[in-house]
Parts: sequence; structure tokens; C-alpha cells
Amino acid sequence: MAFVTGASRGIGKAIALALAAAGHDVVISARTVTPGEQRENSLTIHKSDTRPLPGSLQETAEEIETRGVQCLMVPLDLTDRATVGAAAQKILDEWGGVDVIVHNGRFLGPGLMDVFMDIPVDAYEKFFEAHAIAPIVLTRALLPGMIERGGGTVITITSSSAFNTPPAPAGQGGWGLGYAVGKASGHPLVGTLHAEYFAKGLRAFNVQPGFVATERNHLVAASHGHEIKNGAPPSAIGAVVKWLVTTPEAKELSGEMIEAQEFVLEHNLHPDWH
Repeated sequence: MAFVTGASRGIGKAIALALAAAGHDVVISARTVTPGEQRENSLTIHKSDTRPLPGSLQETAEEIETRGVQCLMVPLDLTDRATVGAAAQKILDEWGGVDVIVHNGRFLGPGLMDVFMDIPVDAYEKFFEAHAIAPIVLTRALLPGMIERGGGTVITITSSSAFNTPPAPAGQGGWGLGYAVGKASGHPLVGTLHAEYFAKGLRAFNVQPGFVATERNHLVAASHGHEIKNGAPPSAIGAVVKWLVTTPEAKELSGEMIEAQEFVLEHNLHPDWH
């Protein structure tokens, strides 16, 4: 059984479908439960964007179940610690736990891609809560059962923005400090879990996806009058996660960061993309 956060669309949905195809029953979480829900999706304080994004938990669940496995929807808001704790408890109550956790979800909101002086200080709290605290809460709740059953896998979808210098200011080809702080705060979890639990059967990985042609990124590109031509498909990242979860050789890579796009090409995991 696997648990994937941020699974209503994009990379999270692709990972959930890939794990389902490998025979895993899948718990999925996100804020968007039904198609067409509206909330503030802008990445900047300078304008509002409440357009519904493509995708929902219901749609992902339907696709998962066509693969012959079970799906449990657990709606949660990664910035709301109470809903995060309740989600973990629901997983324990209804399924008794999981063997795979994929921390993919993140907080999208104003300040994420703004320049330094424009980012409200209180916005950093949401980035940190979603990327660092929520995965810690979820892992603390689900890890003991994993270890009791002989181990499992924990994966964080990280970003090179966690440790690289932006090539340009935010909005001009670079990223905002809000995004970098969020990704950087979530990055260390994998290393700690590997150091403390590898000998007990746990495998832990950071997966760096690179630029991916998600539904949201297509929408953003279209709003600027152009198309995405060089992004990896989300299913390529799903293929990497599936390999890490299901392949015995992945044990040798535990504790490392996997550059997903290089990895998928080197191992020919997604023949339709090259």
C-alpha cells in the first residue's frame, strides 16, 4: 500500500497511477476533491488567479481503480496541521498503515514566485509548514508501522532550487525565495530517515524531477501565449518512483538524490519519452 500527497494532478497523480499499475493500493491526498473547485492559485502577490485547475482526487481515484487496485481519498491541506494529523489517523484507522510514502504535495500561493522584497514574511510560514512540518507529521504517524512490518520506502519530491542559485530574478527565469525555502526545508528528511532506519529495512530517496510539463505548467504557459516544448511528462517521474519502490537494486541508492530525468533515460524507464 502506498500514500501519495498532492495526487489530484501533475507529478503526484502520475506517481499514484504508476504505483497502482505496479499493484499497490493507493491512498491519495490533496485539497481538490471534486472537479472545478476554486481557490487562490496565484504564485504572486500582484494578481489573483482563482481559475479552477485541471484534476481532482475523484478523477485520480477513478483512474487508479481501473488498474484493479483500491484507492482511499484523504483530503487534506498541508498548511493546516489539524487536517494533516487527521489524515494520518484516517489512514491508520481504515488501512492500518502503508508501506510507501511519497511526499509530493506543496503549498501554492502568493509569494511563491515573487522577488525577495515582495514576499510577505508570513508567507514563509505556509511554505515551511507544507514542505517540512506536514511530511514530518505524516511520517511520524506512519513510520512505526512500516518498521514493525519490516520496512518500506519514503520519497520526497525535491527541487534543485533547494540548493542552487537562481539563474535570474523571480519572474525573469529564476524562482522566488519562498519556493526555495519550502523545498530546502523538506529536503533533509530523507537523509535523516536513511541514517536512522536503513538498517531496519527503510529505503529513503529525494527525487529531483526537473521541469515537468504538468497541467498547471501548461496552463501558465498558455496564459503567456506560448506552449511547453521541453518539459518531461509527469509519467516519466512516475516511472522513476515506481522503479525505486519495486526494484531490489534501489536499496543501493537509499539516502541519495535521484535526478529523475537523467535516471529515466539511463534506465529506459519511459520509452515514449527521450
